[in-house]
Amino acid sequence: MAPECKDKVLGLSELSLRVNTLKADGKKIVFTNGCFDIVHVGHTRYLSMAKALGDILIVAVNSDDSVRRLKPGRPIVSEHERAEVLASLSAVDYVMIFNEDTPYETISELRPDVLVKGGDWEKEDIVGSDIVSEVHSLPFVDGRSTTEIINKIKGLHS
Repeated sequence: MAPECKDKVLGLSELSLRVNTLKADGKKIVFTNGCFDIVHVGHTRYLSMAKALGDILIVAVNSDDSVRRLKPGRPIVSEHERAEVLASLSAVDYVMIFNEDTPYETISELRPDVLVKGGDWEKEDIVGSDIVSEVHSLPFVDGRSTTEIINKIKGLHS
């Protein structure tokens, strides 16, 4: 892993300690999650919008096993590489990998101030919305999705 990313990719217990310290310092914690398989401009714009909602942005990334359960045939990029790519982004303060199908337990442990998901989620359907008081569903960047990128590549090779 790139040296500048090592301090940003943490396990849940270490991240929980950091979050408690940051909250004690008055920082507003923003949380989002997803597979982030083949990171693209839609992801980077989304993460920048999420970061603007607070002081610290935490991104929880689905593990390879979790992605396989949710999206057969994926991921394309390993969990460690996805975490490193996300950690390299200036908008992202911390990254963690979670193995569950949803981040409910992670959200319950971290208790962020703000919960963010993409525009395909209604606020009341966002996992953890019963725990976090401020919930946002951010708009998608049209024409930008990992599935579209994969299909385009497949089309070039068929």
